[in-house]
Amino acid sequence: MSEPTVRVSGIVLASLMFQHFNNDSDMEGLVLGESRFDEQVTISDSQPENIHIEEVYNVQKCIPCHRLNSLYSCTGEVNMEVLHKMLADNKQDSVIGWYRQRRNTEQNMTFKEKLVHEKLKCALSNPHMIFMLLTPSKVTPTGSTHRMEYSAFIFRSRCFVNIPVMVNNLGLLEQQAYWKVSAPCSAAGYNLTLKKHRSNFFSPNGLLKEVNEVDKMNESLQAELQKACRDVEESERGVEALQEEVSSLRKRLREKQQNAAGEDGEKDELTRPGNNLLLLEAVRTLLGFSPLFLTQKLNLHAFPIPDQEVATATQEQLQAIVPVRERKRRRSRC
Repeated sequence: MSEPTVRVSGIVLASLMFQHFNNDSDMEGLVLGESRFDEQVTISDSQPENIHIEEVYNVQKCIPCHRLNSLYSCTGEVNMEVLHKMLADNKQDSVIGWYRQRRNTEQNMTFKEKLVHEKLKCALSNPHMIFMLLTPSKVTPTGSTHRMEYSAFIFRSRCFVNIPVMVNNLGLLEQQAYWKVSAPCSAAGYNLTLKKHRSNFFSPNGLLKEVNEVDKMNESLQAELQKACRDVEESERGVEALQEEVSSLRKRLREKQQNAAGEDGEKDELTRPGNNLLLLEAVRTLLGFSPLFLTQKLNLHAFPIPDQEVATATQEQLQAIVPVRERKRRRSRC
């Protein structure tokens, strides 16, 4: 089912506001334009193509009444003479609805407005008329700032439904989608121009050629991206396997090193010479615990000499003794 929407240009809406603010009383009048069904094709990242049927009411002009409550009577009956005078220079088929401006009121249709709306539909033979309601109000007590609220209503399913109003030069389209919407114009020259250049932009099935090329390029990019992802996945799996193999080799190496260190320790304990505990106890008993008598070598000052220094001193003594003995041998031979 189509969704109705009212589209009005900023110029028309601004003229209505200007006319109302420069009038001492409320205003009402007829709304002229065209209504049609638009097929809106939206192409986004989530889905390649989405077709949406929308019932659009394009407001192109507004004709105000010269006097309030002159278009209809107190019972809601339409004054056909006033209606024909208002449409003297316009076609009756171009009337798509009517509007009313009420100061300092809520955005709801009154019972009288609903009754007038039904009478106008019968008088103009248009079952799909819209009603635009504008309710300005003062924001500041001095009246320096005003606020204008606007809405549109249509009779659907035995009740009046509030439909959205879009201002053409104030709304921004979504940045993530491509829109194909026909312009709100019914001029013959416009249609001829579109037909003349349509083949340059649209394919025979009604889709944009550039969009088809973009879709093809996107498919190629997606295929290349998937291929690159598969290559990266395979390389990552290879790296993981190599890391596991390196970890297992390191673990085995550590175990071998620990086992080798344990075997070396056992060999050292077996080859290490044991101490004569009985002799050590006897020496400690006779000589006490003096460190001077617990070593085998002492220096000239009666201090213990470490093993390395003892070995060095012994080698020096041997080197000094050998030449002396050789000299003695030479003398004895002589």
